[in-house]
Amino acid sequence: MKEKMKIAAFSGSLIDYSIHEAMKVAAGLGFDGIEIASREPHLSPESSLPRVREMRSIAEGHGLEIPALAGYMGHFSTSGDAECAVAYDQFLGLLERAVELEADMIRIFQGGPNAFLAEDYHYAKAAYWIRRCAAEARAAGKRIVLEIHNQSLVETADSGLRLLDMIGEEHVGLIHDAGNMYITDTEFGEESIRQLGSRLFHVHIKDEKRIGQGGAPGTFKNVTRHGEEFFLQCRLGEGEVDHSGVLRGLREQGYKGWLTLECAAPYPPKERLAYDLRIIREWLQAVEVSAG
Repeated sequence: MKEKMKIAAFSGSLIDYSIHEAMKVAAGLGFDGIEIASREPHLSPESSLPRVREMRSIAEGHGLEIPALAGYMGHFSTSGDAECAVAYDQFLGLLERAVELEADMIRIFQGGPNAFLAEDYHYAKAAYWIRRCAAEARAAGKRIVLEIHNQSLVETADSGLRLLDMIGEEHVGLIHDAGNMYITDTEFGEESIRQLGSRLFHVHIKDEKRIGQGGAPGTFKNVTRHGEEFFLQCRLGEGEVDHSGVLRGLREQGYKGWLTLECAAPYPPKERLAYDLRIIREWLQAVEVSAG
């Protein structure tokens, strides 16, 4: 590709550091940007604007862009109206901070249950509230992203496109996350990239594998269409999530956006991020070489 994809660190992978320290680490490792986890101690919808402006200044000093704010508000599909109104207000607070940080995208969590368990009214309620958020985002010149995530309405490319069609806003798109889609056990390679097309706004990268039982560091449990399953968070290339199709598909589509590394494997934070950054660069180079 003439224009290379940019790579961001997810600040949530450095949550034990202050946001200032996390930015220093990301810059020192050679990342192009940092996607900020919108929870303390890094950022929240209530963070003071002077503090937010200081974050922006520090990011600029390190040469880091802030492509997205990873919001945790939402859950509209399974919340009562009063709770939805609170989440909407939280979104407005985060939107104001996205403007200050010059972050292009804000993640909203659409809510559950798993897509294969969801009813039509779950999608309708999520679409209503996200549409309200989208009107404010449009006015501020920002985009909303919904992450393809297990145990949510958006577990697959199909369910993601269904919700986007119901929302009906061009500046609302999807985050492709092969790690999450591996958990769901849905297609996450080239075909999924082609299917999402222009509605793919952002990409998360991480690795995992299915295991027999949990309890060890880096393990977690999810409910999937196969029942209750256990997983281990891994460094890139050490799990079962084959990202080769993802990267080929992104190249074929001419994707010029960001890749955010979300590694949560049981290693020291700087070590695991440095490892994943080296691996993703090797993979991207291999895709370029194979494409001639």
